[in-house]
Amino acid sequence: MTSRGTANPPPAPGDTPPGDPDGRRRSRVSRLLRNRSSGGSLPKQGSLRWSFTWAFEGVVYVLRTQRNMQLHVGTAAVALVLALVLDFTRLELAVLLGAISLVLVAEMFNTAIEAAVDAVVETYHPLVKVAKDVSAGAVLVAAVNAIAVAYFLFYRHIADPTGDLGIGVRRAPTELVVVILFVTIIAVLAIKAYTGRGNPLRGGLPSGHAAAAFAAWASITIIADPLRYATLVSLLAFLMALMVAQSRVEAGIHSVLEVGAGAVLGTGVAVVAFQVWG
Repeated sequence: MTSRGTANPPPAPGDTPPGDPDGRRRSRVSRLLRNRSSGGSLPKQGSLRWSFTWAFEGVVYVLRTQRNMQLHVGTAAVALVLALVLDFTRLELAVLLGAISLVLVAEMFNTAIEAAVDAVVETYHPLVKVAKDVSAGAVLVAAVNAIAVAYFLFYRHIADPTGDLGIGVRRAPTELVVVILFVTIIAVLAIKAYTGRGNPLRGGLPSGHAAAAFAAWASITIIADPLRYATLVSLLAFLMALMVAQSRVEAGIHSVLEVGAGAVLGTGVAVVAFQVWG
């Protein structure tokens, strides 16, 4: 978390002097172009794949650098699991997801404002403190709103002495599968943010595509167990997951180890979830 009202340290020798904002801006642009060109040509503007990649890189950056964001994500995961166990209705889930999203978006805007201010302001200014304090206040308002929403949603279910904590999961495995995929993706992003290897959609350990594919395979296998052709359904799902993993290796995006780690992660999350709540 950056300090209030302060910005980046003075430029190193050889950089554009602080008194020349236009020159400083040109210097940043030229450094950005040099960094991008060192890894190959810039992608075409409007590329959907790169738009998603950069967006996920922003999410990983916030997760990696902001302790508050890590706390928000962990709390959100716990809240979603409890909502599943307590058999929330779709409307209640929608309200809960809205409150969670508001907190996460506010935290990301707070980080973005701080980074933008620090990039262009190199001396103390009272308005810099105002900008940072207001953005932090937005996060506080969103967090208080989320706490209030959680109280209204969870109190009725927890206070009901006749409720069966597992009935919602057993009756609606669809919601459990959604939670499994969500937890798997969050786990992949968290591991990549911790190790700092690769980016969210390309490279690094573990492979997110393989993790999601094998989480889906394990979920399909468990759900289809009572069916007549359960073995065939499981085999087809496994072949699809295997093809996803193979495509990542053949494209040179992931190594066999990274794909294998993703497969183990996704399968493990699904098996544990169904063992606990299935």
